[in-house]
Amino acid sequence: MNHKVVLQNGDSLPAIGQGTWYLGENPARLSQEIEGIRKGVAAGQYLIDTAEMYGDGDAERMAGRAIAPLVREKLYLVSKVLPSHAGGRALEAALDGSLKRLGTDYLDLYLYHWRGSYPLSETVRRLEEMKKKGKIRAWGVSNFDTDDMEELWRIPEGRNCQVNQVLYHTGSRGIEFDLLPWMREHHVALMSYCPLAQAGSLRRGLFDNAVLKRIAETHGVPVTEILLAWNIRDGHTVAIPRSSKSAHTLSNGHADTVVLTEEELQAIDRAYPAPRRKVALDMQ
Repeated sequence: MNHKVVLQNGDSLPAIGQGTWYLGENPARLSQEIEGIRKGVAAGQYLIDTAEMYGDGDAERMAGRAIAPLVREKLYLVSKVLPSHAGGRALEAALDGSLKRLGTDYLDLYLYHWRGSYPLSETVRRLEEMKKKGKIRAWGVSNFDTDDMEELWRIPEGRNCQVNQVLYHTGSRGIEFDLLPWMREHHVALMSYCPLAQAGSLRRGLFDNAVLKRIAETHGVPVTEILLAWNIRDGHTVAIPRSSKSAHTLSNGHADTVVLTEEELQAIDRAYPAPRRKVALDMQ
C-alpha cells in the first residue's frame, strides 16, 4: 500500500484501514477476525477503527486482543464516544472504558459518534481536555452534515477537528453535493464507513452492475476492489471496510494499487450519478 492521507495535524494515515463494526460478537469467528486484523496490519492497513457502541464493547475487546502482540506506536487506533457519554465526566469515563478494552493508554483519534443532547461546545471542551491529559492525540466527528460542521467551526477549538466519518460509497454519494466540498475547503479529511455498501438497500445492485463488473475484469480484481479504489480516488479519503476473513482483508488493501482511468470514472458516474440536490446523510 502506498497512498497516504495527511491530516491537518500532520498524521499520515493509510488510504485503506480496517473497520470492526459487527466484529467480536461471535465467539466462533473470534480467532479468524483477530488473524484478519493482524494480517491487515502487516500488509499496511495499520489504521483500526472501532467504537464503544459496536457490540457493546465487543469489537474493542476483539481489536485489543488482535493488537496485543503488535507494536503500539506503529498502529493508528480510532474509537468513538456515544452521544450519551459526550459531555461532563461521562466522556472521560467512556474513553477510559475504551482504552481498557483496547489494552492501550491512548487513542490516536477519538470521534464523537453522532450528535446528541450535550452542547457541542461542551463536547469539544471535554475532547480538548482529553488531549491535554494525553489520553487522545486528536479528535474528530462522525455523521456530521454541513450545518453540523459549520456549527462546530463557530466554536474556537472546534477547528481542531481532524476528520468527519460518514457513510460513503458508489451507491450513496449524497455528501458530494455540499458536505464534501465544505470539508475539502476546510481541510477536514473524510473517513468513509461502509465503503463496500454493507448497508442493506443502499447496495443498489453494486456487485451485479455490468459497468463495475467490466471494469473489475479489466483490472483482474473483484468488484470490491473497484469500489474501494473509487472511494479513495481523491487522495483525501480513508476507507475503513470491515472484513472477518484474512483473504478479504488483504484484497481490500490491494485496492490501493488499483488506478481507475478517467474513462472508467466517467462510466461509474453514468451508472451511479452524483446528486444534483441536497440529500440527507445516509447512516445505515
